[in-house]
Amino acid sequence: MASHIDDYGMIGDLHTAALVGTDGSIDWLCLPRFDSPACFAALLGGDEHGSWVLAPVGGGRCTRRRYRPDTLILETEWDTPEGTVRVIDAMPPRDGAADLVRVVEGLSGRVPMRTVMRLRFGYGRIEPWIRCHGSELAAIAGPDAAWLDADVQLRVEDGAAHAEFTVGAGETVSFGLTHQLSHLDRPRPPKPVQALEHTEAFWTDWIGAMRYEGGWSEAVRRSLIVLKALTYDPTGGIAAAATTSLPEDLGGVRNWDYRFCWLRDAAFSLQALLGTGFIEEANAWRQWLLRAAAGDPAELQIMYGIDGQHWLPEQELDWLPGYRGSAPVRIGNAATGQFQLDVWGETLDALHLAREADLQADASAWDLQLALLRFLEEHWDDPDDGLWEIRGEQRHFVHSKVMAWAAFDRAVHAVEKFGLEGPVERWRDLRTRVHAEVCEQGFDPVRGTFTQFYGSNGLDAALLLIPQVGFLPWDDPRVAGTVDAVQAELSRDGFLMRYDVSADGGVDGLPGEEGVFLACTFWLVDALHGIGREQEARDLFERLLKVRNDLGLLSEEYDPATGRQLGNTPQAYSHVGLVNSARHLSGAHPATTPRAVRPER
Repeated sequence: MASHIDDYGMIGDLHTAALVGTDGSIDWLCLPRFDSPACFAALLGGDEHGSWVLAPVGGGRCTRRRYRPDTLILETEWDTPEGTVRVIDAMPPRDGAADLVRVVEGLSGRVPMRTVMRLRFGYGRIEPWIRCHGSELAAIAGPDAAWLDADVQLRVEDGAAHAEFTVGAGETVSFGLTHQLSHLDRPRPPKPVQALEHTEAFWTDWIGAMRYEGGWSEAVRRSLIVLKALTYDPTGGIAAAATTSLPEDLGGVRNWDYRFCWLRDAAFSLQALLGTGFIEEANAWRQWLLRAAAGDPAELQIMYGIDGQHWLPEQELDWLPGYRGSAPVRIGNAATGQFQLDVWGETLDALHLAREADLQADASAWDLQLALLRFLEEHWDDPDDGLWEIRGEQRHFVHSKVMAWAAFDRAVHAVEKFGLEGPVERWRDLRTRVHAEVCEQGFDPVRGTFTQFYGSNGLDAALLLIPQVGFLPWDDPRVAGTVDAVQAELSRDGFLMRYDVSADGGVDGLPGEEGVFLACTFWLVDALHGIGREQEARDLFERLLKVRNDLGLLSEEYDPATGRQLGNTPQAYSHVGLVNSARHLSGAHPATTPRAVRPER
């Protein structure tokens, strides 16, 4: 059975990532990239679906583990009756083929060790043809080929590579796994010691460029490293998470593929990167956004592949039982076909933020924005599926309308401040009309709060973003009323749900519950800070830090009843929320592009 979600650490090479459990087992790895089929898929099934164990013969949970400071090199240690041993795991930043290095170090005594590497390509379905010669192994199946080089003798049993050995104090035993497309020549095997040195130098040099002087520096540094690790280096696209189908409801059907790039993450990610000095990464993400959004504005999707791919058909893998029985296991995401109005606003807001930050100009960027605005002018008053990818009836979601307002607002600002050309008077009129409609139809004056959609009794954590995007100022009583209502009605042990899944007769069209959403809880931190409840905001932020696992990682959701993380992991949106909340609490400007003009009431 797979470990708890928060028992996993991540290593990666800026193309893909592996999850390593506290038991020394790599239970998830997709090769050659984040969205490729997994060759270790035990996370969503069992060992028979692919895993790589490297641990003491006695097995069990490690005694302690850590990341080597300011790196993505994972060090896992076991204290055993025979002595103490350390396993070092890393994926060197890629230069050609993908390499995964595992080094065993004896710290004291003499510890019996074992390794079992069971490669299963195609998400655990395809057993490769394996050839083994002493300490070298080759495996091939269809387009995939892999080679394992070890310092010990290997043998093949039941389609897996096995070895037992003993490591004494001061001794090392190394393993190097290399993947390549099967029609290409075998690449040079990694040299583990040099690979670790290269990996450490890369990460320490990268994080050394950080420009952040606020509080919680260690947590911010770790979250930025996670965000970088989820970036697909060839394109600059940031994957939402390293995994697919980890459940939001343990044993339920709320299992989705998050190995893609969501447009709505762009503005928040840019804020985190720009606010900490990572201009190159911010510009690469903006360039990915421009390429992905190019084309017919009516065909704008909520997400794209890490290379900007449009076609992400959703399929169910019926041979995988799912994480602890949480089926179905899905790859691809049918939400790409949804109409989510807020995406036009979020894309335009992100490009506006990039312009404000004076990122490298692109002559085509304004033409793209004009096309998006023309579409939005005709469709801002259409019902949509909402930012949470509701698989029920389309509605007039308040957050969607607020983001349409933000799109027109940013367009007006582009003309006024930057001298760009466009029908500014028409945009001003539309901005006023959207604002008036939302305040009239999306606000409940009896309860003193905005609602999830027009006529709804339910609430939505995204309502907390109303002041962040500048729709209303922080001191507007409707903002405070909304913060109070969202906190009261969507809170579970102080953390926020995205929305009440049972409200309005079950708005999302899915059975079951889900955990609290960590990014939304960071939004609550920002909202409490914005309305002046500073100590409450800090206390909640500190509670959120304790939700991280021992390595500082956050998944998508959390179950306060069990104290366990839920959903896909590590989740970029959660770590972006941590960085931005730390910035705000430390005195950085709120995550908006405010102007002196008070919005229409």
